[in-house]
Amino acid sequence: MTTMQLHNKIDREVLKKELMEETFSRKTISFYRYHYLDDPQGFRDDIYRDWFALNCFGRIYVAREGINAQMSVPEHHFNKFLLTLEKYDILKNIPIKYAIEDSGKSFYKLTIKVRPKLVADGLEEGTYDVTNVGKHLSGLEFHELVGKENTVVVDMRNFYESEIGHFEGAVCPEADTFREELEMVTDLLQDKKDKKILLYCTGGIRCEKASAFLKHQGFEDVNQLHGGVLEYARQIKTAQLESKFTGKNFVFDERLGESVNGKIISHCHQCGSPCDTHTNCANNSCHLLFIQCPECAQKYDGCCTPECTAEKEGNTTAKGPRAYQFGNSRKYRKSLALVKAEQQTENN
Repeated sequence: MTTMQLHNKIDREVLKKELMEETFSRKTISFYRYHYLDDPQGFRDDIYRDWFALNCFGRIYVAREGINAQMSVPEHHFNKFLLTLEKYDILKNIPIKYAIEDSGKSFYKLTIKVRPKLVADGLEEGTYDVTNVGKHLSGLEFHELVGKENTVVVDMRNFYESEIGHFEGAVCPEADTFREELEMVTDLLQDKKDKKILLYCTGGIRCEKASAFLKHQGFEDVNQLHGGVLEYARQIKTAQLESKFTGKNFVFDERLGESVNGKIISHCHQCGSPCDTHTNCANNSCHLLFIQCPECAQKYDGCCTPECTAEKEGNTTAKGPRAYQFGNSRKYRKSLALVKAEQQTENN
């Protein structure tokens, strides 16, 4: 009897080519749930078998504390996929969020990994009660509270996410990791413990931990956007209301973002022109995530600097630490600010 291989080993370029040649449609979805698992590895293997058989793609993380999934499911298999959810206590009646903009090309393979935690907070297990979370608000409830007096809206995503889109007047910490953000938000809000705190993130999972952490720190009126920006955008569109989220929502798949209200609030990291398209540097020994406009993509051959362009084309070989000028990480932001300042000076 042949044992089924529970990991993909096909070259990524082959898989991407096969995805683009598919003749059927796919749905991009996401879901998460905190739920104690006795055997995370066994559960991981079981759902891999179920979803691989239905030609599902995606990036799924499993931990002893639950599951966090972003997936692409063939439309003709979608009902069968929903039936697989009913097999497991953790997945029964789990809320599913649907992509705002969906070409069906969000993922090209199925990856399911077991991790120590769903969201790395850098804290020892038991430091705070992760189940003592804030009040869940629907998209419409959250919409009504944004901008109200004595209300503080906090973006619990990383800087590269909030840079391209965020709620009006939101506190957007320049954090590179969720662990950093927990500390920064706690410090920023120390004098606001009497305010109504509104937390939001992409799909809701980071706010589950963040709201529990803030309550542990003494904040009492902690609220979170249930379903995240994904669910907010759906509800606002259905209700035909003007979105209070401006720009693009960063997503963790091949698309890297989907527009919520059509506005562009960020800039190309190389020339400073309006742009909200994230890309990874085409130099495989760099692969830096940054924002690049079409003109700079052509000029630098998809790379973040001339040095990377030269290295990609085989004209140089990098030696020692790289002195990158652009990008989303904190150490590159001074250069980005200089670019914007130079552009403003030229326009004046």
